[in-house]
Amino acid sequence: MKTTSSNLNQLDTEPVGRVFLRYLIPSMIGMLLMAVNIVADGIMVGNRLGAEALAGVGIAAPVYTIFVALSLWIGIGAATKYSMAMGAKKTKEAQVVFSHAIVSIFLLTFVIGLIAFLFREPLAYMLGANGDTFPYVSEYLLVILLFGFCFTIENTFSIFVRNDGGPNLAMAALVIGAVANILLNYVFLFKLNLGVAGAAFATIIASIIAIFVLAIHFFKKSSHLKLVRFAFQKKLFWLIIVIGFPSFLSEIGISVFTISHNIAFERTVGTDGVAAFSILNYVHSVMLMMFLGMGAAIQPLISYYHGAKNDVRKRETMRKAIFTAFAGGAFFFLIGQFAAGPIVSIFGDFPEAVSTLAVSGIKLFFIAYLFTGINFVMMTYYQSVGIIRMAVWITAAREIIVMLIFLLILPPILGISGIWLAIPASELLVFISIYLYHRMKGKRMKEFI
Repeated sequence: MKTTSSNLNQLDTEPVGRVFLRYLIPSMIGMLLMAVNIVADGIMVGNRLGAEALAGVGIAAPVYTIFVALSLWIGIGAATKYSMAMGAKKTKEAQVVFSHAIVSIFLLTFVIGLIAFLFREPLAYMLGANGDTFPYVSEYLLVILLFGFCFTIENTFSIFVRNDGGPNLAMAALVIGAVANILLNYVFLFKLNLGVAGAAFATIIASIIAIFVLAIHFFKKSSHLKLVRFAFQKKLFWLIIVIGFPSFLSEIGISVFTISHNIAFERTVGTDGVAAFSILNYVHSVMLMMFLGMGAAIQPLISYYHGAKNDVRKRETMRKAIFTAFAGGAFFFLIGQFAAGPIVSIFGDFPEAVSTLAVSGIKLFFIAYLFTGINFVMMTYYQSVGIIRMAVWITAAREIIVMLIFLLILPPILGISGIWLAIPASELLVFISIYLYHRMKGKRMKEFI
């Protein structure tokens, strides 16, 4: 009960910088491959099927995001409890948490997907489909709703493998899954002509392959992940839900962001605007994956150190994470200013109106990345130590409450530019609120100084 793997013991003994890099590098590489995977989907759909199909997949994307959100809700919430238990050397308790998580995410996403499948036509129009895009949206939803539980199990499992001292295997699963998805996309779209349903099936099959890769962790001597028999514990499940809620809300925010911007562009400039936003959204997904990688790297460390009551290591980890997030955000901002044209061109040969909108949008939208990384790292910190209210505020404000307010206020003043600037404005406001909260708490929140 008190034994821990050598990998987890290293969290207590290795220099913090080395531990941070040991988790950060695999996490970033894995997320980068997932990001490349997302972009490859867009490139292949755009080049093979055209702008309307690309817009259709973009409109359906929030459903995929909601499934991911559910897996993060259960996965991060449970993994945080798991790492706290491991930090406190309570292995049996940690295994019960793991078992709760896997069973819960399977049942939850299978039932939700089945119910949504029965109402997929009105769902497609609710997401923003029109006469041009509906066939593509409906075709994509047909597959994702029935088999979405596959990638929710994969995502939850990956989170636990990382929290059990296996960041390299988690990375390997992401890499293999991403490569498989790209190859399957090529076969299904270009060889078998399966349309957007082919792209959806490629995603599902790649997730199943990744699950088999992650299952290798069960056979390692150092592994503590084990499915055990358990009686449902209402208190434990409630704690998982509360702790994981910010991660769920963050992904729901992406859906709100996508749906609200699709509707705003549809009303303002029609299908051209939706297509331009779909291009930006693919690129934005890449950047979010990078920031998600940073969060995925520090969450196991912060939760473990919090459970072990090691404030010194927790504080040093946060300093390195904030510096990394700021440097990454500045780099992404510069990419947007100097490479917007080439970025748009790789998604296909679009009408000039679509390309012009997308290029201008990238330059304005990428201002947000100066603040997004730090905001995301701070949210992960608050969540990992149980300061849930602040974590919820950051996630709710970034892409829901504050964003929607700016999306109502800015377009009447700035036109189309106001739509692109809604997210940068909300990220800046959230960043300021974190700074003020930190100042207000003074010495008690000195981890961030």
